[in-house]
Amino acid sequence: MALHEFTREQLPAKSSPKLRALGQPEAVGESGHAVVGSGMFSNGPCGHEADFDRAAADVRKLKSRPEDDELKELYGLYKQAVIGDINIACPAMLDLKGKAKWEAWNLQKGLSKEDAMSAYVSKAKELIEKYGI
Repeated sequence: MALHEFTREQLPAKSSPKLRALGQPEAVGESGHAVVGSGMFSNGPCGHEADFDRAAADVRKLKSRPEDDELKELYGLYKQAVIGDINIACPAMLDLKGKAKWEAWNLQKGLSKEDAMSAYVSKAKELIEKYGI
């Protein structure tokens, strides 16, 4: 089975952002599996998608809340890995939280999605070691 094909029973109830972006299965392949996208889950040059998804789930289980700078770095890497270069305007000056998130994402501008995934996984492992799950 190709990595981008799932049986209907294997589609997660709470799908990842990647699956939500793709929506419902587009078609059923020759093997009887639902095809959810073209190449999104294929083994790319680095194949970090599974590690990235696991790290994203694990950081939500940390025993204590990381510091703001750590969270901002993680946020920026996540957005860069999932979406790519920032594609929204900077929020208004009074929206401090939105502006901090925008700046964190903007710092990652130019980083490839694969490199952002790899950096996210490394940062997540660092936080898991520091705070535990």
